[in-house]
Amino acid sequence: MTDLYLQDWRAWTPHREADGESRLDTRDKPAGKAIPSMLRRRLNLLGRAVCDMLSDLDPSADAIVLHASRHGDGERTLEMLYGLTEGEPLSPARFGLSVHNATAGVYSIASGNRRSQQAIAASGGEWAALIVEARGYLADGHSSVVVVFSDQPVPRRFAAYAPESCLAAVALRIGQAPAPDARRLSETSVTVETPTLQPLDIIDWLMDKRATVACPMSRRGWQLASVRP
Repeated sequence: MTDLYLQDWRAWTPHREADGESRLDTRDKPAGKAIPSMLRRRLNLLGRAVCDMLSDLDPSADAIVLHASRHGDGERTLEMLYGLTEGEPLSPARFGLSVHNATAGVYSIASGNRRSQQAIAASGGEWAALIVEARGYLADGHSSVVVVFSDQPVPRRFAAYAPESCLAAVALRIGQAPAPDARRLSETSVTVETPTLQPLDIIDWLMDKRATVACPMSRRGWQLASVRP
């Protein structure tokens, strides 16, 4: 099995305190500085945060990007469906920004990144799916990939039918080489009956507020270990 190393990370959420951690942005509104204004205004807060994090982790815009989100931009999709019921025309631009790979697409346009970009939805198994995909790319000879996990609360109308989720996004650069200050992702088989992982759980894990994250669907757990010199 290909060894995985966490080389760097960024995160955004207004639901945590940074506690001096510069890699965690806790502002209510991310700057969206990585995206030109004409594109920035098309993105919601989560999309702006993701693009900023990708810019930090991939300044040369040549990384493979894997982006997972369970719900995507449900509000935008519902607004279009409500409009259709009222006989309003469907906006192609609005539809284009409602699809699951919209944020990665905007980032690609703004940065000029033409490498492989993948959008993932896995019914609660997003984190495990990201790790599987990252292993595949690394085993195929790529030196590193950037994985992104983001989500937001589902629209109020459907809140009773989905797990409660918070506004949060986290991006990690994962490689197969122990670069300076890297931490090894140690993966084990576990039996868990815990709720499915969300981006906020991964942020707490990166901040050392929990020792292990585990996915009940894949029955796998992950720990961060220091790399011995």
